[in-house]
Amino acid sequence: MALPIISGTPQLDDQIGASIPVPLETGDHLCQKEFHARYEMMRTETKAELIGGIVYIHAALRRSHGRAHSLLMRWLGCYEDATPGVEACDNATTIMSDDSEPQPDACLIIAPDRGGQIQFTDDDYLKGAPELVAEIASSTESFDLHAKKQTYQRAGVKEYLVVVLRQQKIFWFANRNNAFEEMSLEPDGNFHSQVFPGLWLDPRALIALDRIQLLHVLKMGLCDQAHSDFVGRLNSHR
Repeated sequence: MALPIISGTPQLDDQIGASIPVPLETGDHLCQKEFHARYEMMRTETKAELIGGIVYIHAALRRSHGRAHSLLMRWLGCYEDATPGVEACDNATTIMSDDSEPQPDACLIIAPDRGGQIQFTDDDYLKGAPELVAEIASSTESFDLHAKKQTYQRAGVKEYLVVVLRQQKIFWFANRNNAFEEMSLEPDGNFHSQVFPGLWLDPRALIALDRIQLLHVLKMGLCDQAHSDFVGRLNSHR
């Protein structure tokens, strides 16, 4: 993940509403509205985020990131398949506040008509805080565990999962009293989501890219009574 380069370039407030927005650069200080307008004018393969009013342009991703991301999405997708009213999103732009518009590697949301806290804009972006956000990070020093974590915490994300490739470690945070607290493994050696019952994660399997074991543990979670009760609560909103 890219780190911010504070260039000292003045904020370009006079460009708001211009017919051809100025291209984004890492380190630009912008509000969400100007960032969004300029981002929409850039090439579709460009990934940019606004975190705390600072623009981050991301570099090309390595195979290790792509492999972990692929397996993470498969895990979330299988949970979605078993849980009507829940949606997994891959790299969806999320308008969180006046100074933050991240594009998380993955998120899991409860649909608004099923009692979820997220909203959908008229032009089909996410608005607000997903219930769960997941990121693939290069190291524990990356901004996923610092500036981005603070942004997600402030916005009201309920759970935050970070897969750290260099240190081969997974962090899972739960938002308690408006502060992220690191979750501990359950006695079975796995993480159990507190927001999405049945969403169980074997951290060793994800780090090792062991798809069979990862989905085996998830299947056990989906067979738990708590998951059935959760599906019932989601259906009660229909």
